[in-house]
Amino acid sequence: MITLEELTHYCDELLEVNNFEDYCPNGLQVQGKPVVNKIVSGVTASLAFLQAAIAAKADVILVHHGYFWRGEEARIVDMKRNRLYTLLINNVSMLAYHLPLDAHPIYGNNAQLAKVLGIEVTGRFDTNTNPSIGFLGELKTPQTGEAFAQHIEACLSRKPLHIRGGEQDIQHIAWCTGGAQGYIEAAAKAGAEAYITGEASERTNHEALEHGIHFYAAGHHATERYGVQALARHLAEKFDLEHAFIDINNPI
Repeated sequence: MITLEELTHYCDELLEVNNFEDYCPNGLQVQGKPVVNKIVSGVTASLAFLQAAIAAKADVILVHHGYFWRGEEARIVDMKRNRLYTLLINNVSMLAYHLPLDAHPIYGNNAQLAKVLGIEVTGRFDTNTNPSIGFLGELKTPQTGEAFAQHIEACLSRKPLHIRGGEQDIQHIAWCTGGAQGYIEAAAKAGAEAYITGEASERTNHEALEHGIHFYAAGHHATERYGVQALARHLAEKFDLEHAFIDINNPI
């Protein structure tokens, strides 16, 4: 058992939230009961996830994609109203960490995706963020582009979009989970033979071909399932809490 205030302070310090200029507030977004016994983690605080977490008797939900994004509708109406009402009426708190969870070297989305895919982390590449959220790494054994696509599918249970921008085998890899297709040029300049992210844009096909780099869009949701689980497991072990991860399917 831990107080909500203590848990929030610990997470904020661990993830160094004050070092990031983000698109949303990081940390405690919705305040519920003052004492925490159970954390339920998930990728996105959709209504379906909230309902499942409340059914699982969560005191706190921990997500990567929370609320109050820059430029969104400020009024508490429609979808936003329904989500917030669900939390407030059940006195459940919500902690959300966006870029800080992408960047963390141990519990972050990128660090955890490397573990899942068997990539050795060797550094980071420039993403115009401070700190960088783009990771660099190596495979123990080079693979063809097609073989690596099959490896991603086997690890993530989701077939990636593979754009074969080059003919070379893959050993040096750059990646950034989620909607980070805009970093493909920076990945190529960093010397990677392949770049992995969650999504693709229309221009991504041309950029991969012209930069001569293999590109993999492995799913925004699929690439960001692992950081929030790792963080929640750490919190559960450290503070003797119950934890459950609920995965709401998302094909994007």
